[in-house]
Amino acid sequence: MHKTDFDAIVVGSGPNGLAAAITLQQAGLSVLVLEAKPTIGGGLRSAELTLPGFVHDVCSAIHPLAISSPFFRTLPLADHGLTYIEPPLAAAHPFDDGTAAILTRSLAETARSLGADESAYLDLFRPLMDQWPRIDADVLGPLRFPSHPIDFARFGLNALPPSTWLARRFKTKQARGLWAGMAAHSIQPLSNVATSAMGLVLMLSAHVGGWPLPRGGSQQIANALASYFCSLGGQIETNCYVTSLAQLPSAKAVLFDVTPRQLLQIAGHRFSALYQWQLKRYRYGMGVFKIDWALDGPVPFTAERCHQAGTVHLGNTLEEIAASEQWAARGHHPEKPYVLLAQQSRFDDTRAPAGKHTAWAYCHIPNGSEVDMTEAIEKQVERFAPGFHDRILARHTMNPAQMEAYNPNYIGGDINGGIIDIGQLFTRPALRWSPYRTSARGLYLCSSSTPPGGGVHGMCGYHAARRALKDVFGR
Repeated sequence: MHKTDFDAIVVGSGPNGLAAAITLQQAGLSVLVLEAKPTIGGGLRSAELTLPGFVHDVCSAIHPLAISSPFFRTLPLADHGLTYIEPPLAAAHPFDDGTAAILTRSLAETARSLGADESAYLDLFRPLMDQWPRIDADVLGPLRFPSHPIDFARFGLNALPPSTWLARRFKTKQARGLWAGMAAHSIQPLSNVATSAMGLVLMLSAHVGGWPLPRGGSQQIANALASYFCSLGGQIETNCYVTSLAQLPSAKAVLFDVTPRQLLQIAGHRFSALYQWQLKRYRYGMGVFKIDWALDGPVPFTAERCHQAGTVHLGNTLEEIAASEQWAARGHHPEKPYVLLAQQSRFDDTRAPAGKHTAWAYCHIPNGSEVDMTEAIEKQVERFAPGFHDRILARHTMNPAQMEAYNPNYIGGDINGGIIDIGQLFTRPALRWSPYRTSARGLYLCSSSTPPGGGVHGMCGYHAARRALKDVFGR
């Protein structure tokens, strides 16, 4: 091969970009990571958004897929400063009557908490838990012949139906509401095909590895990944916003931790007409409206079990959550939105001054919306935690446009890098033999716009890097 400045360049330092860079560097290549912002991390950043001493996660907060990622599990991240904290409960789901359903590390305890649905929950998740260690790498990867096809097929039979269909297994509002809150992480109507996949993966992750939060903020995951990468000899440059291939040093392979829209802007002229057409047809999903609060005390939830949970889903019944998500998907703004709330400071004393607390929350709204959802979100919190308003010291909000300005990968506030519906579940961003290859030799896509999609797991970057190693370097 001809001499180049680097063997490979990775554009973007989110979890997938860093995973790709590590995979390539581990293979003995010389790798450069270029990051547009002053700090690395993509969706893994933390900052004092409200008041001094209050550390908020700017994007992602709780990390079930990071702890269970087949790739991240192989890395010595603890040696590079990363410490995970596991709350007593992975998640809680309060109801208007003051009760709450819970998701815990224990399958049996979770099932018992669901009363009359104990057996139904065990019947669904006990076999899946047994199969999960054999299929997790296939579920979190591109479409291919699985290493354990029978186990994978059994998972698929439960994952492919709409989450509203799978909910028929349950009779109680507790089990149905808990399930709806999990499935709604898919950021699409719960009646859509394959929305059960997200709910199953998240709940299995809770039972297998927990829903941890990183001590000191999500930035610590990025810092640990970067530290390990640099310890292998990798290089990182920040404040380098790539808008053209002409900006890049010479390299044999370039991997882009960006979405199809940015990829077209940067390298579209190198692609075939068919591939350009495919990328232009790529679809983005709903956006999010996010709030961070500095609080004078913890969120005063009525349901006692909520105080033990790192994550709290606010949406009441399955029917209410389904209606909220359907309304937002149709371009409207729910009066009672489904709200995902995290309360990191209850378990991590580095997040706020002594005696004070933080809270983090968002809801789903139409892509690109500039409607202020502050009042609607805070009413939902107050609904399940009376007196919450009185504890607010300061707030910081981000609408979908501001989310995209902060992280260009969040097109219109879409934090999943494109909707993960049945049409883009395994074939994102285009129907190709390898979803990570572009039509131009040496150029690859490694972002959440490739399988398995959004989440802090690094698997998109890992698989893209493995593809580049085979294609370009014969490894």
